[in-house]
Amino acid sequence: MTKKKNSPFKFAVIITLFLFAVLTALVIVNNKTSETNTDTSFETQPSIEGQPTLGDTDAPVTVVEFGDFKCPACKAWGETVFPQLIEDYVDTGDVKFAYVNVLFHGDESKLGSVAAEAIYKQNPDSYWEFHKNLFKEQPETDHDSAWITMDKINEIAGSIPGIDLKMLQEDMQSQLVINNVNKDEILVNEFKVQQTPSIMVNGTMLTDPFDYEQIKILINKELEDSK
Repeated sequence: MTKKKNSPFKFAVIITLFLFAVLTALVIVNNKTSETNTDTSFETQPSIEGQPTLGDTDAPVTVVEFGDFKCPACKAWGETVFPQLIEDYVDTGDVKFAYVNVLFHGDESKLGSVAAEAIYKQNPDSYWEFHKNLFKEQPETDHDSAWITMDKINEIAGSIPGIDLKMLQEDMQSQLVINNVNKDEILVNEFKVQQTPSIMVNGTMLTDPFDYEQIKILINKELEDSK
């Protein structure tokens, strides 16, 4: 009799513990999902028409870097993740890579961007060497010091074959080059860029641009979907 009286209570306790366990598991799963799935997806991807681009124009996947020549993290990304991306995916014809200027650091960012765009207009083949060398000149410390100057731009550009310094000066004043930099600012606002570098794989913006494993996951998924 005693057992029969206590059984409903025991049953209720068991059910309560079971429900608690299920809810706890759901919370853990949801937390893990939120930790690992924080990349932002957009309905469209940035237009790379007229942007400096590496790789096969018919590559099925587009990776876009939103970068700033004054940004130390952008320099680090260019020295670490970028070479891996080029070797693994761009050189194989699977990915095309494009660069969009960001002007988070003001006048120096704009000066570097205008110079780079002018060089791209004059000689696209010389652009990427200038791009790399300008980042190389970024100081190791005191990043806020003024170092992107016309003297520095002329020094770097003058060391690269195929660049006419007089034409560079003229092109930096041209409306076409200014418009290209302004177009980049529109893209920065449209895709809500909050940090540099920001990396997009097709229409997905990564939370951590240095997470190369996640970059590979997104690229491989897009490649699979394109088959």
